[in-house]
Amino acid sequence: MPRFSIIVPSHGVAGRLSQALDSVLVQSFGDFELIAVCDAPDAPAADVAAGYAGRDARVSVVHSPPSEGLAGARNAGLRVATGAYLLFLDGDDLLLPGALTALAGWLAETGEVDALYFEHERTPWWEGEPTGPAGRLPAEAPAHAVAPGEVPWLTGVRRPAWSAAYRRAFVTGHGLAFPAGHHTDLGWGGLVTVAAERIAVLRRAVVRHRERRQGSRLALPGEHQFDLLDQSERVLVRAAEQALDARRYAPLFDQVLAAVLETAAHPDRVPARRRRAFLRRTRALHRRHRPARAARPDGRRRPAAPRPPDDRTDAGAGTGTGPHTGTGTAPDTSTGTGTGTGPDSASTGSSTTPVLRPARRVAVTRLLPLVLAHPLFRALCAAGRAGARGGRARAAVATRARGLATRLVYRWHLHRPLDENLVVYCAYWGRGYACNPAALHAAARELAPHLRAVFLVEPGREHAVPEDVESAVIGSPRYWTVLARAKYLVNNANFADAVVKRPGSVHLQTQHGTPLKTMGCDQSTYPVVAARSGSFTKLLRRVDRWDYNLSANRHSTEMWERAFPGAYEALEYGYPRNDLYYTADAGAVARARRALGVPQGATAVLYAPTHRDHRTGFETDLDLEAFCAAAGEDVVVLLRAHYFYDHGGRHSSGRVIDVTGHRSTEEVCLAADALVTDYSSIMFDYANLDRPMVVYADDWEVYRETRGVCFDLMECPPGPVARTPGELARLFRDGSYAGARSAALRAVFRERFCQYDDGRAAERVVRRVFLGEPPEALPPVVPLARRVPAPAATLVRS
Repeated sequence: MPRFSIIVPSHGVAGRLSQALDSVLVQSFGDFELIAVCDAPDAPAADVAAGYAGRDARVSVVHSPPSEGLAGARNAGLRVATGAYLLFLDGDDLLLPGALTALAGWLAETGEVDALYFEHERTPWWEGEPTGPAGRLPAEAPAHAVAPGEVPWLTGVRRPAWSAAYRRAFVTGHGLAFPAGHHTDLGWGGLVTVAAERIAVLRRAVVRHRERRQGSRLALPGEHQFDLLDQSERVLVRAAEQALDARRYAPLFDQVLAAVLETAAHPDRVPARRRRAFLRRTRALHRRHRPARAARPDGRRRPAAPRPPDDRTDAGAGTGTGPHTGTGTAPDTSTGTGTGTGPDSASTGSSTTPVLRPARRVAVTRLLPLVLAHPLFRALCAAGRAGARGGRARAAVATRARGLATRLVYRWHLHRPLDENLVVYCAYWGRGYACNPAALHAAARELAPHLRAVFLVEPGREHAVPEDVESAVIGSPRYWTVLARAKYLVNNANFADAVVKRPGSVHLQTQHGTPLKTMGCDQSTYPVVAARSGSFTKLLRRVDRWDYNLSANRHSTEMWERAFPGAYEALEYGYPRNDLYYTADAGAVARARRALGVPQGATAVLYAPTHRDHRTGFETDLDLEAFCAAAGEDVVVLLRAHYFYDHGGRHSSGRVIDVTGHRSTEEVCLAADALVTDYSSIMFDYANLDRPMVVYADDWEVYRETRGVCFDLMECPPGPVARTPGELARLFRDGSYAGARSAALRAVFRERFCQYDDGRAAERVVRRVFLGEPPEALPPVVPLARRVPAPAATLVRS
């Protein structure tokens, strides 16, 4: 029998589950069993847990449906546990180093106890350091095991279930289980308190609790707050049934009631229409279970328990305000983007424009025409036009005047009704008509023709949008108008900080790649990246606007959840931009090659290196002309640098064709017979074509340490790995880049990372997001073995 059974529920935390499991498995004390509780065998967390179970016999996996909630998950783990003591660990928390050794050592000193309470750390994992020990135990608590009657004020009703170890024989002997519903920790802690006969404390932090920035779910408003009254009733009834000693009952009652009053004191936690009912039940609970107060030694009566608030008092007024649809920061009229320079798909940064305070609709409506028509405003604009010909000061004045007008325009439109048929698209911070937003737009034209679309582009890149697609220049009044009115906002990066998430609007984050490098909040521990990324708190404010987040594979789902934690719904539908890899025919491939200038019969090798955060510009240590000469007479290279370096400064020469500026990465991939890349996410998309790939990893160790990665590419490459230019050329010269070993590596890689791309991703997204169809009505994902990718031009697919 192991000393500890550690039960880890995993619902909604698949992205962080591996960190929780690792924190247990690296403990110096190894006599334990680790029970991961997953929603179902095909749930995201189940894949993670199954991998650990396959590598370590101490890990097992059980299942509990999400409908059973946290209580059901913990009870499922409890039923199969065999350890002497039970520990509960949330799937996004960590067991601190040395925790099990400390617990085992202290239990050896105290002897068998029913419950051993300990402290924990709290840390805002998105940004910041641990705040030090939390859930502190009172200094007067004895250092040895005691009967609960000796410390009646020490109860578990205000402590999380994961802040104690419980003797399994005690739990099973009393038939204890987590009560169903919300606030299950209060119910569990109270039932343990009533039944326990011997307890102890350990003044040491054992768990690192990583707080969600949005706060505890239990603090959110809703009907679930009535579960708090149910749990309280359950505990106090059990205490009465057990005829709990009055010295123990009084503090138990006080602490239970304090938890109820804490919720009653927050008008926003209970819906206004149900607030009177909550307060009535609170008063009834108080009358029914309040203890008789014993006399003090000096003959005076002990003070009565706190009186629950009357619904006529301030605490029961329930006068909270609704969401402000016109709040938020002012538009960044200097650039119109408000984004940073980081390369992640939700790049951080902030607007420096002063915040415009919320104003009533009538005030904005009246002020706007006055400002626009005011002679001073018109004179300032005229001065600005003159300043463009000479005089920076006059130009600056005009810019400020235009900025004021733009902010007022935005505020005014925020108070107008949403345009239910307007969709705003943006790709790569306004670079043009590209990536998932473009593919979704094309699909929506066919499936939802009633929708009107507007693409956002940077100034000077208007040509990057097709003539038959409506567009708006970032920073212009029209830009802010459509952002304020659109029902749907679609982006593969992020909108400006100043964009307000209006009630009823729908934000779809499509992402623009499968992550190999660390993203979002995971960048915080890598100084080179974090220094350029700015505030992670600001990043997460942008994430708060997302309603849906698109994923191409289960790996991405887990990484997005960890890097961009939020309340959005993950759509495991595939990337719409990758549909082309299954719908294009040989004619489309030939046209793509002709458009890029690939010679007839040549083997086109796409070279697509990624951005290096520790470098200031585009550099490659690979001499491409020398590579062509060494690789074979028929080899040409299609050079596609990272889009950060699309400045139009390079020119094709010899056998190297620069395709960096080509509008469509997907068409470039169609034209290529093989891919050479380092750590770019293009490998995950190109894998859908089932064509040869080679990883050129000349600086893998440096990249891994400076940027950070979320899996070891060297352990799971999509093809052969070359470390030097000579090795790379040799792979092409002898043909092994496309041999049997290459095909075997690619097959494993595709199985893992091409789960949902099947040619119908755009259709699924349009039907789900724009047309509101339920998930069960969408086209199912075609199994990988049945998909037929677009044919290569000069190579036969393996």
